[in-house]
Amino acid sequence: MNISFLHSHGAETPIKIPAIGLDLFVRMPPSASGGAFCFIETINAPGAGPPRHRHKEAEIFRVLEGRYLYEMDGRRFYAEAGDVVSIPGGAEHGFVNVTDRPARQYILMAPALDAEAFFTELAGTMRNGIPDQSLLNAFGVKWGVEFLGPPLKASDRPTG
Repeated sequence: MNISFLHSHGAETPIKIPAIGLDLFVRMPPSASGGAFCFIETINAPGAGPPRHRHKEAEIFRVLEGRYLYEMDGRRFYAEAGDVVSIPGGAEHGFVNVTDRPARQYILMAPALDAEAFFTELAGTMRNGIPDQSLLNAFGVKWGVEFLGPPLKASDRPTG
């Protein structure tokens, strides 16, 4: 694997998806790792998270601030600042910020996804709110993402 030099500035403008309370920064695009991985930072609004979904890329989350409820393949659990959560490729998953303040995490995706293009297009798809699942899945075909259900709610509880 070849890693290129990169300096991602903290003051970059985020990709915003208000429908799911997301501000996203692409900190390392696929080109900087030869497609091996990409690295993104997310800020999730209180009570917000993505629709449940799955894709071939594995994800490693590191919670920087706040508290999240994650769900993977039907199992729900909390993750707090400092925790690391790995989601294997192909696993159904989702998460929600369960605090009353913005929460923040870093996410490494492997192999890399063109996160800038994906989330920019997703923002356009969700410009009027979260569309129905069939429209989301039509969007997801291009990216190999299957949307499986609504976002988790902050009132949902862990399974065990």
